[in-house]
Amino acid sequence: MKLADKYLGGTIADVAKKIQTGALSPAELVSAQLERIEQVDSKLHSYITVDKEGALAQARQMEEEIEKGRYRGPLHGIPIGLKDLIDTAGVKTTYGSPIYENHVPEEDAEVVRRLKEAGAIIIGKQHTHQFAYGPTGDRSHVGPARNPYDTEKMTGGSSSGSAAGTAAGLCFGSLGTDTGGSVRIPSSFCGVVGMKPTYGRVSKRGVFPLSWSLDHVGPITRTVLDNAIMLNYIAGYDEKDPDAVPAEKEDFTRWIGKDLHGMAIGIPRRFFYDDLNSEIEQALNETAAVFEKLGAAVKEVDIPSIQLISDAQKVILRCEAYAVHEKHLADYPDDWDDEVKERLLTAIGTSGSDFANALRMKKQGTAEFDRILEQVDVLLAPTLPILPPEVNGRFTDGSMDESRHIRWTITKLTGPTDLTGHPSISVPCGFSKDGMPIGAQLIGKKFAEAKLYQFAYALEEELALPKVKLDI
Repeated sequence: MKLADKYLGGTIADVAKKIQTGALSPAELVSAQLERIEQVDSKLHSYITVDKEGALAQARQMEEEIEKGRYRGPLHGIPIGLKDLIDTAGVKTTYGSPIYENHVPEEDAEVVRRLKEAGAIIIGKQHTHQFAYGPTGDRSHVGPARNPYDTEKMTGGSSSGSAAGTAAGLCFGSLGTDTGGSVRIPSSFCGVVGMKPTYGRVSKRGVFPLSWSLDHVGPITRTVLDNAIMLNYIAGYDEKDPDAVPAEKEDFTRWIGKDLHGMAIGIPRRFFYDDLNSEIEQALNETAAVFEKLGAAVKEVDIPSIQLISDAQKVILRCEAYAVHEKHLADYPDDWDDEVKERLLTAIGTSGSDFANALRMKKQGTAEFDRILEQVDVLLAPTLPILPPEVNGRFTDGSMDESRHIRWTITKLTGPTDLTGHPSISVPCGFSKDGMPIGAQLIGKKFAEAKLYQFAYALEEELALPKVKLDI
C-alpha cells in the first residue's frame, strides 16, 4: 500500500499533521486522490470536471512551500472539491446545465480564492442538480449522482457530488450551496457533516445564484472538526458581496471538546417531528437521550408560525429563481431538464402580494426563531423525514399528487432556516437497518456556529460512527 493511499479515508485534521511534518507529500496525496477518483467515480458520478493538471500543479507548489518552511495551515496540500455552481478561473464550470456545458470563468469565486490562499488543492468541480434547483441530485446534464452507501439510492441535492465525493473518499471536504437545504440534505443522505452558516457569513460572490435572499455557501466534511476548520478559512466579510454581513474574525473550533453541562436543547416537536420515518424518529429520540447523558437539558419548544415560515421560503425561492432564469428560459427553451423547467414556470402564477407577504413572514419568522433561541442554546430536529429514496423516485406514496412530490418532503425540515438565515448543521446520528445514513439537524442563534460545532462534536464523539465509505 502506498503511503498516501492509507490516508484517503482520513480527516483533514489528521492528514494536515502529516503534511506539516513532511511525513506525507501533497503531490503524493493528490496523485493518490486522482487515482481513486478515476477508479471509483464512474459508479457515483460525483464529479463533472476533474482538474488533474491544475491539481497536480497546485500540489507541487504546496510541496515546494513545505520544503522552504512555509506552511499555510491545516488546509495546506489538502484535496478539496467544489460544487459546480462555484466559479473557478480557467476551469470549466457548468452549473449542472447544458447551457453552460463549456463555460470557463475568468475569475475565482471569493470562497475559492480564500481556499487557495489557505493552501487547499482544488481537485475538481462536483455534480449539482441543474442550476441547483432540486433536492434530489439526479437532474443534471451529466445524469444522476449516486449514493456511496447504495448506488441505487439518491445522494440528495443539490450539492449532490460534494456530499457523495466527501463520503466516498474522493476529496477530504467540499463546498456546497444551500437555498432550501442543499448542503444539509445530501450530507444527511450520504452520512457526512454539512454546515449552512449564518446568512451573510460566507461570501456568495462568484457563486451562480438560485435565490439571492436565500442562498448560502457552506462546507461539507467527514468530521465536525474538519468542518469548523474549513469554515475558519472561507468565512469573513466581503465588501463586494452586497449580502455580506460584517463580523469579527473568530476560531470556529474554539469550543470543540468542551462539555455540555448547563446547556439547553430545544425540541420543536410540531412540524419538525411530524410524519417521520420510524427509524429516523428512533434515531432522533436516541440522539436527544445522548445529549441528556452528556449533561444538556432537553425541553420541548414551539415555533408558532413554522408552517407559514416554510410556505414563505417556497414563495421567495420560486420567484427569485424565475427572475434569475427568465432570460435563460427565453434564449434556451430546449436546454432544460423537464422537471427543472416545470418548477421554474410555477412562479408565473405567483402574485406580487404573495411575494410581499412572504417577505413580511421572513421578518416575523426570523423573530420567532430568535425568541426561541433565547430560551435554549440549540434546536434539535431531523435533517430529513425520510431515508434516501431510489434514484428518480418522485412521489412518497405513489399517488402522483404534486403535494406529495418528493421535493417538498425532502426540503420540509431544512427550508425554514434558509428563510430566517440561522446557522444549521447536519451531523450523522445513526444508520437505518438497511445501512443508510441518518442525519440530525442542529439550529443555533445567528453567528453561533461555534456553539453548533460544540454540540455536534460531542454527539460525534459519543456515537463514533463510520466517517467514510471506501468500499464502493
